[in-house]
Amino acid sequence: MERVSGIGGFFFASSDPAGLAQWYEEHLGVTPPPQSYDTPPWWQEPGPTVFTGMDQDSPPLAPGRGWAVNFRVRNLDAMVAQLKAAGIDVERDPDEYPNGTFAGLQDPEGNSIQLWQPAGTDLADPRTGEG
Repeated sequence: MERVSGIGGFFFASSDPAGLAQWYEEHLGVTPPPQSYDTPPWWQEPGPTVFTGMDQDSPPLAPGRGWAVNFRVRNLDAMVAQLKAAGIDVERDPDEYPNGTFAGLQDPEGNSIQLWQPAGTDLADPRTGEG
């Protein structure tokens, strides 16, 4: 069976697309879509991705929102400190889980963002061993 190889884009409604793009670039390093085909888009590093539907009242979802995005990070504590230094309310989950550590925040429009530092340093694809 042919299958998709990853997420090629994530599109959502925004009341201020340019301002929100600037916020994501400034605070999370996600560059906005390029203005021409001569400029490459933001590239994510290889690693695991979870894609699933959730109950409408699940904790990762902000009230009244239909989506949440989870970004992998290399150093959760450094990212949390960086966001807090910028005045962004971010809450680090004090628990450590078998799959890693987490923190949660919202973007300026109230959309849920979860940050995830995977357990261990090996982010190789378990199916192929490539990373």
